[in-house]
Amino acid sequence: MAAGTKKTTTKKAASKKEKREIYLDNSATTRCFDEVAQKIAEIYTQDYGNPSSAHHLGVVAEKHLREAKESFAKILRCKPEELYFTSGGTESDNLAVIGAAHANKRNGMHIVTTKLEHPAVKRAMEHLEKEGYEVSYWPVDKDGIIQIGALEDVISGDTMLLSVMHTNNEIGSVQPIAQIGQLLKRKYPKILFHVDAVQGFGNSVIHPKEMGIDLLSISAHKFHGPKGVGLLYVSEKAKLEPQILGGGQQNGMRSGTENVAGIAGMAMAAEMVYADLEKERERAFALKEAFVSGMVKEEGVSFNGIPGFHRLSDASSDKSSEQIKEEVFAAIRQSAPHIVSVSFEGVRAEVMLHALEEKGIYVSAGSACATHKPEISATLQAIGLRKDLLDATLRFSFSRFTTEEDVEETIAAIKEILPELRKFTRK
Repeated sequence: MAAGTKKTTTKKAASKKEKREIYLDNSATTRCFDEVAQKIAEIYTQDYGNPSSAHHLGVVAEKHLREAKESFAKILRCKPEELYFTSGGTESDNLAVIGAAHANKRNGMHIVTTKLEHPAVKRAMEHLEKEGYEVSYWPVDKDGIIQIGALEDVISGDTMLLSVMHTNNEIGSVQPIAQIGQLLKRKYPKILFHVDAVQGFGNSVIHPKEMGIDLLSISAHKFHGPKGVGLLYVSEKAKLEPQILGGGQQNGMRSGTENVAGIAGMAMAAEMVYADLEKERERAFALKEAFVSGMVKEEGVSFNGIPGFHRLSDASSDKSSEQIKEEVFAAIRQSAPHIVSVSFEGVRAEVMLHALEEKGIYVSAGSACATHKPEISATLQAIGLRKDLLDATLRFSFSRFTTEEDVEETIAAIKEILPELRKFTRK
């Protein structure tokens, strides 16, 4: 009897394992490239020396760090000396925001940011407010885009730092970073400009010097690198106060033994994604276009973070499929290629998420960079999303491994699930 039970359980486990999985939560984390994982393993088992050691293994380890800096310097068009390795996006953001505030308080105690920022920036701002700094929030429109003309309303003579996210991790809105940077350098040169590019790097071309950026945060696991490693670009003019003290590694800016394997893997992943970035952006945009155009006529389905799309969708019912496709494609080109935020009227996000999970489709109900404790998205509130949709919005995010078939199957699954779920939620 016991043996029979065990056999049945084994069959069920095998059946579950064979079910095809569709992973569309790449804004939370991406699958590591196989080549990157192999390189990391090799360093852990072969070039495992401490880069601060004077012997041969230490020299080899230090060489990996030097080559990683040189690689990123080419991609970002900056100097290797302007780059510092961290444990990820959160540390990079904290070092940039808190480090800049502490080091430049003589220039003022006022900071400007937006309500769309990642918790790594938002919590840092709250921390600084407790220390006596004043924080102002730059408004965004219903598509999640900053209005540059409103900058004058939030900047004061005491402003010393501006922090803006490049690509929003929940809705995929992309800010006019270059315009902001140029404006600051022209009219407010003393203000440091920090950009959280955790979602933007690997999906967009970002050259901080040309864009007027002083501080830039990056995280490896968002572009097929390993978790637990990141990068912070610090322009030569920017002053930071270190947030981690110890042995004085990285010129005292970020003490602690460097994660050599992770850093080398991060650099390799960056080289791989930027080797064919334009081609992959086109492919991702095509996936996003297929997803949006396949869902745009569904009742009670709306999209967030696509400039002007709310106006397009309002009138789409009277247009042909070809007209819709053309207008959808033009609109999504102004947003991130890899993120689609969808609101499903009449269905709770958590219910929809688990219904899709039952079909082997993995998505997110917002930012995955916080605890599992559910809370209303500050981003969705900031764009003025209807109250009934705040808890009815899912994020679908693509990567290098996402296929057309993945998108087609997901659309089909949503169209099958949605009417059934609404039967249980509508009175």
